[in-house]
Amino acid sequence: MDKVAIVILNWNGRKMLEQYLPKLLENLTEGAFVYVADNASTDDSMEWLRTNFPQVRLIQLERNWGFADGYNRALRQVEARYYVLLNSDVEVTPQWLEPLTQWLDANAEVAACQPKLRAVHDHASFEYAGAAGGFLDKYGYPFCRGRIFDTVETDLGQYDEPTEVLWATGACLMIRSKDYWEAGGLDARFFAHNEEIDLCWRLWLRGRKVVCLPQSVVYHVGGGTLPKGNPMKTYLNFRNNLTMLYKNLPERELRRVMCMRWLLDYVAAFQTLVFNRNVGDFKAIFRARRDFRKWLPQFRDDRRRIQQETVVGDVPTRVHYSILYRYYLKRKKYYSEIKQLS
Repeated sequence: MDKVAIVILNWNGRKMLEQYLPKLLENLTEGAFVYVADNASTDDSMEWLRTNFPQVRLIQLERNWGFADGYNRALRQVEARYYVLLNSDVEVTPQWLEPLTQWLDANAEVAACQPKLRAVHDHASFEYAGAAGGFLDKYGYPFCRGRIFDTVETDLGQYDEPTEVLWATGACLMIRSKDYWEAGGLDARFFAHNEEIDLCWRLWLRGRKVVCLPQSVVYHVGGGTLPKGNPMKTYLNFRNNLTMLYKNLPERELRRVMCMRWLLDYVAAFQTLVFNRNVGDFKAIFRARRDFRKWLPQFRDDRRRIQQETVVGDVPTRVHYSILYRYYLKRKKYYSEIKQLS
């Protein structure tokens, strides 16, 4: 069994692999191995890997299973104490892996962790997808230390302390294999988006912890699967976020939160149409809510099981304020400012 298996999910990603894989291989620690799991690519990325990097272990999937199920199917073929789910568009730094591994070695109560993510295009700035660790507000809106909605901060060391977070980014997520499978892995039905938040929330409900370790730094391109502003990305984010809330919210909050989200989602839809003139996102939000209602019955057993397995009354990293209110009405744009209002 490997100690650390770094697994990159690839789909037609030769360009990213060419750019970022060599540095990853240069910065491995003892007991760490790199796997590339291929989601039935139609480019020559697998042939290129076999020729140029025979030390990389390849897993070939028979079709494109998306991010969530692609990882589930790939990880079933990997035996390791710790998995690292790593996007192909991540540039690692020297000694990036050691702080993550050492923290899990020393803290048995921690199931998963992430490094600090900065942007490839601007090394001084946090990266949108994960920044310095993620949280959820009372209505299910995700945000990060270093990134709230479209406000991305410059990294000045303001979030350099290790911190418990609700969710660790799927762009670079280290997780104990035992916890991954006991929590049920990524929800394959999500296909992509919100799946790592859902998994981390389930870990917390089971009494396990998730942390961000800024002593480890990587750089992320971002938007590699679907670029920002893509209606499909909007659709998946809304549909999957609602589903995640249904699965994981405690019974005392479920009805109230879902009613408020009904209102907020339609406000968001009309805002994209009236102010942004974005017909694609407007339609995507309506379609997401419609499809959420359609597929809700298939998640009832999931919700029942999650609630039965819950061992914590109140997840400490899920905040009980509205990030929309503090950001748009109180005009607090940075995590440090928002936290001071608590």
